[in-house]
Amino acid sequence: MAISDHIEKVREGLRISAFPSEAAVSQGILLPALHELGWPVFNTRVVVPEFSLEGRRVDYALCHPANRPAVFVEVKKVGGAKGADKQLFEYAFHSGVPMAILTDGQEWSFYLPGEQGRYDERRVYKLDLLERNIEDATDRLERYLSYERVCSGEALKAARSDYQTVARKRAIENALPGAWSALLEEPDSRLLDLLADKAEDLCGYKPELALCGRFLANASKPGAAPSEPTTPEPDRTEDGRPRSAAWFVFKGETQEYRAPRYMLRDIFKLLAREDPDFLEKFAAYEAKNGKKRKNLAHDPRELFPRSRDRAEAEWARSEIAPGWWLRIAHNRSTMQDLLDSALEVVHPRLRSQIQFNIRLMRKRSSARAATPRYRRA
Repeated sequence: MAISDHIEKVREGLRISAFPSEAAVSQGILLPALHELGWPVFNTRVVVPEFSLEGRRVDYALCHPANRPAVFVEVKKVGGAKGADKQLFEYAFHSGVPMAILTDGQEWSFYLPGEQGRYDERRVYKLDLLERNIEDATDRLERYLSYERVCSGEALKAARSDYQTVARKRAIENALPGAWSALLEEPDSRLLDLLADKAEDLCGYKPELALCGRFLANASKPGAAPSEPTTPEPDRTEDGRPRSAAWFVFKGETQEYRAPRYMLRDIFKLLAREDPDFLEKFAAYEAKNGKKRKNLAHDPRELFPRSRDRAEAEWARSEIAPGWWLRIAHNRSTMQDLLDSALEVVHPRLRSQIQFNIRLMRKRSSARAATPRYRRA
């Protein structure tokens, strides 16, 4: 049986909750996977269970040469991996093991403990067997965990290369807001020319560069440019809430929207920024709940499989993070449900900081229908 066949069997088992304990994950998922990846799982000098380390034990040490750990693997029951990375890092860091893996059978996190940053920043890759297709899952497991590649050093070399790519991308993303602010505060003449030309295209009149400079200076001030146009001086309810089509509050700041779909998009962007694992957790949440139609995907064509034109049209406005697209074309009730689901998977502390409302277009045939539907964290 190939590793891809084993992954398919594991996916089927995960969907019916066939692995209820750590032992079941070890026996039914991890060890068969290692076997398919070439590891001699019955050689306890190479695949060492309960590896002893200064009075503590690591679930498995994958060794090359014999009894010399090259990879530590910590196993948890399905859904129980959260927070276990700290313990795994302590084991790996103090023993000098270059690669560590944390898995609950469904999610596999590959770490380089010796690199810099927080625990999550030293994660090279996170693989979700239900969220990724079988080809991607096979490639990643073979890339980082095949016996031949670990023994030759190619697995570690690939992991370090991938880590550098992730770290470089993170550094760029962190630097972009500061770079943009610097451009706004001291705009380059090319930026002023571009702004003036675009204004002329829209209205037929070309503004003076000094006016463009003042506009950019004002745009750099906090809160000067909301993500979507807000409703000027909106009506308020008796308790002071806006009557906009949609609004959300985060850390005391309110954003209002004429089109609720843009609020849906912006809240997902916000959650992805505040919680680095949110998008993967939400995709896994939808997969576990048997959603037939994807709302979040790595390719917009997966969101609109029957319409290539629709997928291409959504490409720009529905990208919420690098490599992630969100389906925002929904009725208001569905958008409400999506946001409720999103807040179910984020950390409670983050959930408590967000309030949102979408004015549902209900017939006012009852007192309940006439009442706006609020989501209070």
